Amino acid sequence: MIPVAIVTGFLGSGKTTLISRILRDAAFARTAVIVNEFGEIGLDHELIASSDETLLALTTGCLCCAVRSDLVATLLDLGRRRATGEIAYDRVLIETSGLADPAPILHALMTDRDIAQHHVIDGVVTVVDTLHGEATLGHHPEARRQVALADTLLLSKTDLADPAEALCARLRQLNPGAARHIAQDVVPATLFTGTAAATRFTALPDPPARNPFVRAQHSDGIETFVLQRDRPIPALALTLLLEALAEHCGARMLRLKGLVDIEEMPGRPAVIHGVQHVVSPPEFLDRWPSPDRSTRIVFIAQGVPRHFPSRLLDAIEHEVREETERTLPPP
Repeated sequence: MIPVAIVTGFLGSGKTTLISRILRDAAFARTAVIVNEFGEIGLDHELIASSDETLLALTTGCLCCAVRSDLVATLLDLGRRRATGEIAYDRVLIETSGLADPAPILHALMTDRDIAQHHVIDGVVTVVDTLHGEATLGHHPEARRQVALADTLLLSKTDLADPAEALCARLRQLNPGAARHIAQDVVPATLFTGTAAATRFTALPDPPARNPFVRAQHSDGIETFVLQRDRPIPALALTLLLEALAEHCGARMLRLKGLVDIEEMPGRPAVIHGVQHVVSPPEFLDRWPSPDRSTRIVFIAQGVPRHFPSRLLDAIEHEVREETERTLPPP
């Protein structure tokens, strides 16, 4: 499988600077970079060796191409050229435009059958400008969604301004589960996890006082809450919960990710991940990544009542257990 990482961030946040650093790292020597338009590439000129209508060959050994009609068509074209030996790469890095919502990109990677057969999501990195980030988040819903959907937040331009506490608090509100680093200090090789798909979504916030949910709400309706359970959940209950959330919440469920303690698989937590009305099949870890073995599911939603997932799970679990008892043979 080819890992696909997404780098996003508002206009002028420093995405291109980050990508230039990434491509100079030996770990990314065979990377295909996809950008929205050539006019927005902005990659340092010394990186560029030669180009044709759709492809730039970079001196780092990487490739850079533009989205011509849509992302799926671009990935399929790159895959065809890779299969014929015309080009070579081991991973893909997508740079979104500064006004892009990452959700449709994640959706395309998860739903297109031809793409999903050969590609796996390798995480979302959002670059946040410490100079203008607080004002940007206040005025632009695109910037808020970029932060809300991130696995990792990188604070840029810290050589010009220290991250204000108000900005950090806003980032915690929008996405309490995201890792946060200073962009200029981060080691590129640590940003993404390669093909270890099941480890991408294990950094989850711990609900204080073991509450069943934790909430952060914002003026634009984006809400973050965590469903937490101490007891294991039947596998069928989890399947039915994910199906019901996808059906009833749809586009309002911006993202969910979590670790679930499955009753039938003790010691092997299920990793779940969803974007809008698409939920990937659960993957299983060989062991818990921390001493906390409780179920924790993070929701980043817009217009979904914060009690709904917890109450839905209660109802589904009750029904599943009742049905199991009815169908069990008598002792």
